[in-house]
Amino acid sequence: MPIKFFPKEYNQLTKDELYEILRLRSDVFVVEQNCVYQDIDDKDKKAMHILGYKNKELIAYARIFKPGDYFKKASIGRVLITEKHRKKDYGFRLMEAAIMAVNVHFRAFKIEISAQEYLKEFYNRLGFIKIGDGYLEDGIPHIKMIK
Repeated sequence: MPIKFFPKEYNQLTKDELYEILRLRSDVFVVEQNCVYQDIDDKDKKAMHILGYKNKELIAYARIFKPGDYFKKASIGRVLITEKHRKKDYGFRLMEAAIMAVNVHFRAFKIEISAQEYLKEFYNRLGFIKIGDGYLEDGIPHIKMIK
C-alpha cells in the first residue's frame, strides 16, 4: 500500500493525531538521536503539519511554515520517517509533499531549512543548496540550505 500525505493546520489536528505526532518526534529526535531539547516550542500552532500514513499508521511527518513565521523564507522542519520505514524513499516523497504544500498553501517558492549535515546530499537531490558554514543545533551538526 502506498504512503498518503495529508496537510493539516494545527486546529484541524485531532487530539490523537497531535499525540501521535509528538510521540514520533520524541521517538526520533529525543530518544533515537539521544538529544535532549525542548521539542514542544509553541511553533506547532503556526505550522501546517504534513502527515504521511501507510495502512492507517502515521510513518512520516514534517511541519511547514509560511514566510516570516519561522525564517524569513518559507520553511520545512521536524522531518521524520519512522525507523522501520526508512530506506524506502518515503523521506524523498515526504519532502516532495512538504515542498508542494509550501507552494500551494503559502504561494511561496523559496524555502529555507536547517538540515542535519549528514543529510546534505539527500536535500541536494531535492534542489536545496548549502548556504554558509555549518553550526551546532542541540549538539548536532546542521547546515542552512535554500531551495
